[in-house]
Amino acid sequence: MASLEQRLHVEADVGYHAFALQESDDAELPVPFPDDFRQGLFLNSFPGRLDFYSAGHTHTASLTIEVWDGRPPEPDPSGWDEQAEAEFDSSSGEVAVWSMSLGRTDEAFTLGSAGPWHVRASCRGRAEAAALSEGEGTGEGVEQYLVQFWHAKP
Repeated sequence: MASLEQRLHVEADVGYHAFALQESDDAELPVPFPDDFRQGLFLNSFPGRLDFYSAGHTHTASLTIEVWDGRPPEPDPSGWDEQAEAEFDSSSGEVAVWSMSLGRTDEAFTLGSAGPWHVRASCRGRAEAAALSEGEGTGEGVEQYLVQFWHAKP
């Protein structure tokens, strides 16, 4: 059974429905954020980058990042609005939160090592975030993300 190695809670600044988890230093990425961002696709992966499409236009999402030593238990799907899995290849092992409007934020974390990773992303609060965007305009922590990383076997 897999064990949780680390957990980090951060805020993600969402702008134009977008934020990303990307290599902390994006200088050598073939497609740095926000290039080729796809509207409407919940989770999209590029080398060294994971894009997230938020239901809200501009707000601050709550983001929990976990690193596991193996595949984590499957979360109960009834507790989440969206779920998806992807592959993530990290050249440095250090990943930062990137915002469409702010670029690289101060929020960063270490995976533990470079290399290939599996990722599962889950999100809830999407309808509330969309409603806030249409009404008040912004919100904090209404949309909640859980992003889980575990090593991909070579």
